[in-house]
Amino acid sequence: MATKDSLQTIFGKANVIDDPGVLASYAVSHSFGPHFKPWYVVKPKDAEQVEKLVKWANETKTPLTPVSSTGVKLRGDSVPNVPEAVVVDLSGMNKILNVNRQQRMVVIEPGVTYDQLNKELAKQNMVIAGSLKPKAGQSVLTDVLEAVPRLNPMIQWSFFDPLRCAEVTWGDGTRMFTGEAAGAPRDLEQQWGKQQWQVQYMGPWMTDYFRLITQAQGSMGIVTWASLKTAVKPLVHQLYVAEADDLSSLEKFVYKAMWTRFPDEIFILNRAQAASIMGKTAEEIAELKEVLPAWIVAVAAAGRELIPEVRFEARSKDLIDIAQTNGLDLKEGVSNLSGRALFEEVSSTDKGAVYWKDVYAGGHQNVFFLTQLDKTGMFLKAVREIAEDLGYPTEDIGVYIQPKHLGSSYHMEFTFPYDPDSAKQTARVQDMTEAVSVAVADLGGYYSRPYGIWAGIQLNKDAQSLMALKRLQKIFDPADIMNPGKLAI
Repeated sequence: MATKDSLQTIFGKANVIDDPGVLASYAVSHSFGPHFKPWYVVKPKDAEQVEKLVKWANETKTPLTPVSSTGVKLRGDSVPNVPEAVVVDLSGMNKILNVNRQQRMVVIEPGVTYDQLNKELAKQNMVIAGSLKPKAGQSVLTDVLEAVPRLNPMIQWSFFDPLRCAEVTWGDGTRMFTGEAAGAPRDLEQQWGKQQWQVQYMGPWMTDYFRLITQAQGSMGIVTWASLKTAVKPLVHQLYVAEADDLSSLEKFVYKAMWTRFPDEIFILNRAQAASIMGKTAEEIAELKEVLPAWIVAVAAAGRELIPEVRFEARSKDLIDIAQTNGLDLKEGVSNLSGRALFEEVSSTDKGAVYWKDVYAGGHQNVFFLTQLDKTGMFLKAVREIAEDLGYPTEDIGVYIQPKHLGSSYHMEFTFPYDPDSAKQTARVQDMTEAVSVAVADLGGYYSRPYGIWAGIQLNKDAQSLMALKRLQKIFDPADIMNPGKLAI
């Protein structure tokens, strides 16, 4: 077949896959959206092959769906939404290209996972701000490009930190560097030789191109490397926890703690979400739900180089005082939950055979969005009312609230466990997910990562922005080959 022959010319026979079973595995996702089995799966080894592929796709009008992570697909953004697409599996491009401790920078390819990166950074006493218990095989670069919230929002000096510069092949086949990397030779080795470390994300010139590739679900282009900001690993660290009977009791403490800039990690979990994180089996999760407090706020104090113990002690005392002032008792553990054990779980990748949100019931659906902390109670009330109307057990709903970008906004996430083998439960959770999605938008929740039906809900609120977005996509992807069926903001 001519098409397969042309792909094999670019990638070689071993890296063009058309085995029906393998192709079917790339069409499976937890989302309820449309999924199509791809035509082929190709596995590039470098940016040159990606550039050739995109140009080939423009000539043949073939849709491309990029994917970098391995394992279970959760949101539907990395499975084809249209037939006869080619999946671009970037997981094999997994080199850590540069680690610079002085500049606190690392440059990685899209296939690099958290376990791989953390192991390399640990050699130089460095860490990267991670997300909440990422799945096994999760691409760090995909996590960052999709603006998945960081557990430590205090080192997010922009909304998209730790992302800085990138190499991208746009949908029209043009390959370029973004940020300050674009102002030098298109060769990383030459830039490093001139002490240029891809730190500044703005550019080239006055255009922030990185905004077009973030939260875009691969609909603008394919990123083949990116520079990320890291941090020095704390020498002393403790995650403290405080319990509360209701969510509103935590608001003043979190606002005050964020204002002081004293914490490292800081986040809120309800009983069901904390139990899902800590429990290894459905039985353990059920037992933990019986003993854990209704709400938990977790906040870390840390001390790095230069008098780490003094800094840690001062920040610990201040955070404990702030908690007491706002009616909370900040301790190293509550009930059967220790702060150290909780930190170990949330900061490491999922090691179980089943994804951690699926352990309790077999499957799950998420609804997440951006809001402000003082409005979270309003969304909680609305979701519980919808659950009661549909007969979904409210005690099973997991809630995770994460400050982003120094507390400028808050990620609020609802998790609905269910048994995917039960047609009744599946239909109920699908109805509930759709109803909650509409209710959240009506109450002012912002879908900054508009997967599935959220794209239509969010974009239909602003016709001018939708028109501008479509025009931008036409500029960078004139043939509409980049992950068609997905729209980004």
